[in-house]
Amino acid sequence: MAEQVEEPSVRPSDPWGGPKILTKKRNGAYTWQVIAGSATLGLVVAAGAVLAAGPWDNGQRKAERALAAAGDRTGGAHHGRPTPDGPRPAPSAPAVLPALGTTTHDAPQDPAGLRDALAPLIGAPELGTEVAASVIDTATGKELYGRGATTPMTPASTIKIATATAALSVLGPGHRIATTAALSPDARTLTLVGGGDPTLSETALRTMAGKAAEALREDDKDSVRLTYDTSRYTGPVLHPISPNENIAPVTALMVNEGRLDDTDRGVADRSEDPAGDAARTFAAQLEKAGVKVTGEPREARADDKARTVATHRSAPLSALVERTLTNSDNDIAEALARQTAIAKGEKASFAGARRAVTNELKKLRIPVTDAHFADGSGLDRKDRVTPALLTALLARAADPDRPGLRPVLTGLPIAGFSGTLDGRYEKDAGGTGLIRAKTGTLNRVNALAGTVVDRQGRLLAFAFLASGSLHATQAEPALDALATALAGTGG
Repeated sequence: MAEQVEEPSVRPSDPWGGPKILTKKRNGAYTWQVIAGSATLGLVVAAGAVLAAGPWDNGQRKAERALAAAGDRTGGAHHGRPTPDGPRPAPSAPAVLPALGTTTHDAPQDPAGLRDALAPLIGAPELGTEVAASVIDTATGKELYGRGATTPMTPASTIKIATATAALSVLGPGHRIATTAALSPDARTLTLVGGGDPTLSETALRTMAGKAAEALREDDKDSVRLTYDTSRYTGPVLHPISPNENIAPVTALMVNEGRLDDTDRGVADRSEDPAGDAARTFAAQLEKAGVKVTGEPREARADDKARTVATHRSAPLSALVERTLTNSDNDIAEALARQTAIAKGEKASFAGARRAVTNELKKLRIPVTDAHFADGSGLDRKDRVTPALLTALLARAADPDRPGLRPVLTGLPIAGFSGTLDGRYEKDAGGTGLIRAKTGTLNRVNALAGTVVDRQGRLLAFAFLASGSLHATQAEPALDALATALAGTGG
C-alpha cells in the first residue's frame, strides 16, 4: 500500500465553515470548539477576488498586486464613472490580505502574550509525540516563539518552500524552461529535446510539430525519423517512493506530469514511460501536420550540429513556483530542484539537486545546519529541516530588497479559499482568509508553515512540524488552530 502523502484537497471547498480549537474537558479529554471571530462579507469578497484572478498570473497574483497598490486605503474605491444623479460609490471592504512586507512597529512586541496563546494548543495530543515550532517577525527576524526551533524534523511538503526559494534565487522569477525540436544536418532525423518542463502540454507539442513540419517542407522533406533526448537529467529516474500516484518518473521530457487522465493536480495514475509517451504524442502531431514519421520514436541525443526548428517555453518560473506551492505539486517541485542543480553546475539528479539547494540557501544565509534535502518535493522521509530554517526562508521572501523571491509568499495556499487549504478552514474561523501556509502530510507526519498578519499589522512567519500523530484528520485541525491563534495575537 502506498504511503500516505500530501495531496490537494479533494473535499468540496467550504469557505463557510470554521477551524476548530482544542478545549480541555474536566475528564482530561479534548473537544473541538469554534474559534471566536467571524469572517466578514468583505473577507469573502476579497478572497474571492484572489480566486477569480487564478492562483497564479505570471508569477504574481493579480489580487495581490491590487492590494499592494492600494496600500492602506480601505474605502472609497472608484468603481466606474458615476452619473451626476447616481449613487455615491460604496466604501470598499478592508484589505483581507495586506500588501506583503507592510508592517506596523509602533506597538511593543509581546512574546509572552504569544506564548500564552500557543501554550494550550502546542501540546495537543492530536499533534503526536513530537512538536517543534518557530514564530518570527519577518521585518526584524526576531524570534517571538520557539519550541525546538532548531530541531531537525521530517518536513513533508513544507520542504517545497526551500526548493522554490533556491530556484528563484538562482534562476530569477522570469526564467522559462525550453523544450526544443532539433533537425539533423541531413534533415532526416528530428529530435525532441526535453528541457525539464513537467507542464509541457499536447497543445504545445502540436504547435511545435507545425513549426517542425514547415522546416521540413523548406528542405523538401515529407518524412523523418523521430528521436527524443532526455539527457538533461541524470541519475535515478524513479523517486524512492515510486511507483506512486503522487509523482511520475523524474525525467526531462513529459507531458502533463505524466498523468494518464486530464487532471492537473492531486493524485493520478502515472505513465511508466513519460518521455516515450511524449515522443509518441509528438509523432502523432507531426503526422497530422503532414509529416510521415518512419519507425517508432527512439531515445537518442540530438546531433551536435542539429539546428533548432521549434521551441516551446514554459510559464515563468514565478508561476511554476506558485503552482507548486498552491497545489503541493510534487512533479514541478522536483523539476525546480533539478533546474537549480543545472544552474549551479551540479548534475541534474537527486544528489546534485540536494547539493545545489543546500549551497544556494547558504548564500541566502539560511541556517542549514543538520538540514538534509533528499528530494525537492518532501515525499522522501529522509528529508530533514528545522522550523527555524522554514521561518528564515519566509522572512527572506518577505524582504523588500528581494522582490524576486516574493512568489514564495504569493503561492502559499490561503486558508479556506485555495489550494491545499481550501477545505480546512470554515467561514467563522478567525484565520480564514488571513493565513497563508504550505501544508505537509506524510504518514504520522504533519506540518504547516506560512505567514499571518497579527493585530498590530506585523507579518509573522511560522512553522509547526509534528510527528507521531495517529491521523492527519486529527492533526490538521490542531495545526490550523495554532496558526489561527497567531492571527489573534498582538492586540
